[in-house]
Amino acid sequence: PGTTVVFNFAASDALLAQIAKGAPADVFASADQEAMDRAEAQKVLVAGTRRNFVANTLVMVVPADSTLGLTGLADLQKPAVTKVAIGNPSGVPAGRYTKGALEAAKLWGAIEPKAIMAQSVRQALDYVARGEVEAGFVYATDAAIMKGKVKVVATIPTETPIAYPIAAVSGSPNPEAARRFLDFVASPVSQAVLARYGFGRP
Repeated sequence: PGTTVVFNFAASDALLAQIAKGAPADVFASADQEAMDRAEAQKVLVAGTRRNFVANTLVMVVPADSTLGLTGLADLQKPAVTKVAIGNPSGVPAGRYTKGALEAAKLWGAIEPKAIMAQSVRQALDYVARGEVEAGFVYATDAAIMKGKVKVVATIPTETPIAYPIAAVSGSPNPEAARRFLDFVASPVSQAVLARYGFGRP
């Protein structure tokens, strides 16, 4: 209460790059552990504040009016599938999860030439929603906000569970507010709100 929270939404790697260059931030939340591991290595986090705050799942989506009958990863090999939206694995956590899942299924070599690399998971979602690609990979929570424009055809198993970490940023001008925000995000009230948008408990 009484605290104004300003959000900056972008791919986790992009946010970390901004923080590392001195952009003002009190809290960093990442869509994967790898970006947070790098944040720790770069010493931009307050030690002992890192925790997982929500969980998500990776899904394969197609345009709502798709008639290709795609139901799983193997279907992406079909000749009718020429473009697949994937977050760029070099900077987008959802892309790293997607690449890992396709590699585990021994399909990355076949699908990579069809990949349209998106700069964020939302961009991948937009490509699918606009029908610019035959399929794409996004988080379940992203698919849920465009139910009328995309449909989920498969939930994709990932090597590691998709849990989002959060931590206080070192050098924050508002360290006490950052601590309170971390506590608030973990509270039952916040978890109930996040659950309404499809997030699971970590």
